[in-house]
Parts: sequence; C-alpha cells; structure tokens
Amino acid sequence: MYEQAFDRIDTLLRTTTCQTDLDYIEQTSWLLFLKYLDEVEQEQALAAQLAKKPYAHILDEKYRWSSWATPRDKTGKYAHDTAMTGPDLVDFVENKLFPYLRNFKKSATSVETVQYKIGAIFDEMRNKINSGHTLRDIIAIINELKFGSRDDKHELSALYEEKIRNMGNAGRNGGEYYTPRPLIRAMIKVIDPKIGERVYDGAVGSAGFLCEAYDYMSRNKLSVAQQEILQTRTFYGKEKKPLAYVIAIMNLMLHGVKAPNIVNTNTLGESVNAIQEKDRHHVILANPPFGGKERDEVQENFPIRTSETASLFLQHFIKMLKADGRAAIVIKNTFLSNSDSASVAIRKMILEDCDLHTVLDCPGGTFIGAGVKTVVLFFTKGKPTKRIWFYQLDPGRKMGKTNPLSDADLEDFLKLVKSKAESPKSWTIDVKDVDAKTLDLSVRNPNTPKEAPLRPPCEIIAEIERLAAESSEILKKLKKLLSPAEAAMNQAWPTKRLADVCQILGGATPSKKIPKFYGGDIPWATVGDMNVEVITTTGEYITSAAVADCSTNIIPAGSIVMATRVGLGKVCVLGQDTAINQDLKGLTPKNTKELTTRWLFWWLKSKAFDIQKAGTGATVQGVKMTFVQELEIPLPPLAEQKRIVALLDEALAGTGELSSHASRKMSELAELKSSLLSQAFAGELNT
Repeated sequence: MYEQAFDRIDTLLRTTTCQTDLDYIEQTSWLLFLKYLDEVEQEQALAAQLAKKPYAHILDEKYRWSSWATPRDKTGKYAHDTAMTGPDLVDFVENKLFPYLRNFKKSATSVETVQYKIGAIFDEMRNKINSGHTLRDIIAIINELKFGSRDDKHELSALYEEKIRNMGNAGRNGGEYYTPRPLIRAMIKVIDPKIGERVYDGAVGSAGFLCEAYDYMSRNKLSVAQQEILQTRTFYGKEKKPLAYVIAIMNLMLHGVKAPNIVNTNTLGESVNAIQEKDRHHVILANPPFGGKERDEVQENFPIRTSETASLFLQHFIKMLKADGRAAIVIKNTFLSNSDSASVAIRKMILEDCDLHTVLDCPGGTFIGAGVKTVVLFFTKGKPTKRIWFYQLDPGRKMGKTNPLSDADLEDFLKLVKSKAESPKSWTIDVKDVDAKTLDLSVRNPNTPKEAPLRPPCEIIAEIERLAAESSEILKKLKKLLSPAEAAMNQAWPTKRLADVCQILGGATPSKKIPKFYGGDIPWATVGDMNVEVITTTGEYITSAAVADCSTNIIPAGSIVMATRVGLGKVCVLGQDTAINQDLKGLTPKNTKELTTRWLFWWLKSKAFDIQKAGTGATVQGVKMTFVQELEIPLPPLAEQKRIVALLDEALAGTGELSSHASRKMSELAELKSSLLSQAFAGELNT
C-alpha cells in the first residue's frame, strides 16, 4: 500500500515544477509532516479528554490538516462542496498556511519546542506543486497513509529511507544525505548506546545515525519511563541546510521519535570554547561533509585552525563528548596521513585526549557518488591511545550502485572487533611505534595476502562474453528508444528566444574584504560547484547583507544555471534557492506549461559545443548576456517535451551502463592477456 502511494505521488509531482529527486522528497516531506502532526495532536487531545484534562492545540483549527486538507461535514464525510481544489488551494497554502507556520520560529519560547521546529521547517520551505488539482490528488493519497501502529511507522520509514537512498545514489553529492545503513548499524553495534545516554550528530543530514540508534536502543521491551527518556532526552542533532533539516525531522518522526531535538543551525559557527558540560553527550555518531572549505571567521572558533570542514568537525566532536564518552566518526582516509600542520595537530589531539582504539578502513565505492575512500574512527574520550586495531574491509567485489555495502559484509568486522583479534584483514599497531613527528596512521596491512592467481583464459572469456551480451541488450533498447525520438525530431517545432520564455539573471561576487558578507545561510554558486547534475551544496555561503550589497541574484530552486565565462557551456539544475557569481547565468522558465526545466536543461546540454565556439576573450573565453538571450529554443508541445526528456533520461542511463561495461571489459582483457602468457610458458596452451 505505502510503496504504491509513494509511486503515485512521484508520478503526480512529475507534472509540476518539481524536477529532481530532491524536489520530490522535499514536497512529500512537508505534506507528510502536517498529516503526522495532525494525527499526533488528535491522539494527545483524546488522551487529555479521557483524563479530563485540558489540551491546547499547537495549530489553530483552520490550519490543521483535518480542517484545510480533509474537511468533513456534520456527518463525518469528506466535504466536497467546501474543500479547496484549484487555485484557491494553492493560494491558501502559499499565502496563508506557510506564513502562519513560519511565524512559529519567531513566536516560539525556545528552540527546543515543537513550535520552533515547525517554524524552522517552513521558514525555508516553498510549495512547488503549482496546480491545486494536483495538490488535491496528492493530499488524498497522503491522507490514506496511517501512522498509528509500529508496523505502519516501520513500513513508512523504510520507504522514506529508500527515497533518501535513491537521492544519494543519483550521484548528487551522494555522501551528503545518505550514509550506507549497514555501515551505520555496524558503528552503532560497536559503540552500543544505552538507555539514559545522550546520542548526538552535529552534521545530522537525513538523521540516518539517530534513526538507526533509535531502532537499536528500542529493540528490547522498554518501560514507560525508558520510552519517555528515549523519546525526549536521548537524540540530539544540528543541521545547517534547510532541506536536510526537514528530511531529518520527518525521518525521525517516521521512525517513532515524536519530538526530535534537531536544531537548524551552523554547527561550526559556534566556538568550541563556549561548550559547557551541560552541552556534552555520551555518544557521538557522525559523517561530517567531505571536502568542504570554511572561511577564516569560522576557523577562529577552533583551537587548531584549518579550512577543512571535516577537521573542524572532529575538533567539535571531541569537545562535545563527555568524559568516557564514545564516538564513531566517518572521515576521508587521507586524514590519517595528511602532512599539513593542522592534520598532524588534530591527530595528536585525538591520540593524547582520546583512546583511538579502532580504525575501520572502508573500500572505494562505499559511498556511492562521493568518489572518496573513507575510514571510521572509533574512540573514547579521557585517556590517551596506546594501541590501535585496524580492520580492512574487503567485500570481495567492486562496490557500486548495483553492489552496495550489506550487513553481511560487516559480520567479520563485528565478530573480530570485540577481541581486537588479528586476521588477514586486521592488525594492531602500538602508538609508541608511530613516527612522533608526522603521526602518520596510514592503513598499511602487514597481512596483505599475495595476489590471487590468474583465472584460466576460458573463464575470463566467458565473463567477457557475458558483458558483451548485456551490452548488446542495452544497445537493442537504445535503438528502440531512438527510433521514435528521431521521428519526433524531424517535426518543424516553433522556436522562441530564450529571453522570451525564461527569466535570465546574472550574478556577482560580494567583496572578500568584508567578513560579514560570508559564512551566512545563502548558498552561493560558482563554476566550481558545477561538477554535479544538481547543485545541492556550494563551497561558500553568503549573507543577506552580501546579496543586498552586490548585483548577485538568488535563483529559485529547480532553475537552470549555465556557465557563460569560466567553464563555458556547463549546465546544472539548482536543488535549492541559490545566489550565483558573475560567471553564471540563472534561467527560470516563465511558463512551465510552455517550457519544462528538464527540456531546457537537455537542450542547453546539446548546445554546449556551439556555446563554446561562440566564446570570445583573450584569456578567458565567454559569451555575453545578449548571446544567451538571443538563443532560439525549439518548443514542441508540453507532452512531447516530457516524452522526449523521458527517452533521453533512459537512453543516457543506458550509455552510462555501456561505459561501465566497457571499463570492465578492458580490465578483463588485461587479465586475459596475462593469463594467456602464463599458460603459454607453462606449456598449457592447445595447438
């Protein structure tokens, strides 16, 4: 039931201004949240009534889900006559409901209250369902979902997690929202959080660590008092990005945490010197962002200054642990060996202030789409490190989207970590043997076995034939897809200037000499952020003062950004409202019934070569705003745009698979060559 419901919602969202997986989960989330909140309020109101106690609703009646989304007549039946359906529904949501909910952020008595969390969620939220009729259909589907029983919550949370995983697997900053759940579960089993302990994640993302910790800690039957502790005084987190904050809140609620202690704030914006004992936690589980860079004013909050985001998070986590507190942190494996002074100093801090007892070395491909190798650091605060046990995880296969990490892959690690036993994959080093100057902790397995013997040529040939057969099937599908597309392209479609169908805006760089312009909450994109299809995070964030001072523009989420100078011809979709610099142009369709964003995206992709050829300039090639404005874009009917875009998406996914097969065949051919040579000189080749 629930899986079909999510599929139906996604199908409806594709007819709106929603263009990406991020859009789908964002729009599903705010609707799910309001439905869930209404059910919780109804339960609490009934409980108060039975206890003959007063109950004060959080939301005024007209803004409750049961009033505006699913109104009932006196007989209890759905009130078709009074229910908002068309433009009136969109107008109510955008101009009444959202402003009302946003106001809770200002009126709430503290950031810990449910009211503040509601306000924080809707402060940055935008409704992207531009059709009242579509919104009504989605509301009807969501209203069928039930949150009452544990089984209901379990199935819903599993499907919600699947949507988060798919978002991460799309190659769009994969590690940012989704840490593989088998890895999280293994980390939690090693740390073993107990009822009464506070569990914290300062880079909470989609709250995967906290959700899995809740499942782990509630696996046994709990008393009412223990359940109350688990619900209200156990899980804490901080998240800077508005969309991730919404996802985290919803994910925790679906897992069963009714009032998550998640704060929408920049964790690194707080000085570690201001952290007091009351702020500290027993357990920290986290996967801080890979490769981020922080400005000078943020670095000043830490004793060891560095621009590396993950290194600043490590200092924060050490400071946030109570004495004897336990942590498991995912970090790039290069942290163990980087020779810069900050990395060496932070390793020294960990080794002297904590017992870094375990390092789990994860294989490439663990984080789909992230393109980095990682390790997990397990440490306890309060005593220095004497010995470190390493485990080199080797699933015996190439990791990737079709071969993700599984719980079974970590069984051997979980068995050996208890006794820190040695094996072909595990070993122990003594800290006194580590170079005192470099403190290099690189993963070097002294038990690495010799390379596996070459496979027989016939076995390798069979694998090449299998890959060739799969490639042939993909090519057949591509041929079938291309036939109708080619026929459609022969039609004489009308064209229009981009300036006539899109709002086109430029950007600028705020003055680097004014510190208050940077370190804010507004993402600011440059061509360096355009190495993904959808930009969901940027290297730098600016303030509203910066936007007011310079000629940059905030481009709405779902719009297209195009590089018109440095990186000329690059094209991306914006995953959130984002300011841009002077090398980019933002393009937003004026009428989505005439031009879809995906059609615009793929058409600009197809024009990249022509745009690059048109570039002028002595040192850096670029095109002017007038060039972009005068580009003529073909405009087939909307249904035809969507049909062709769907074909393109499927066809290009097929080319990606072909590329993967070609790479694997090259690897197989290299081994075949070696195997043939080996057999030839062993006298094993037939004449």
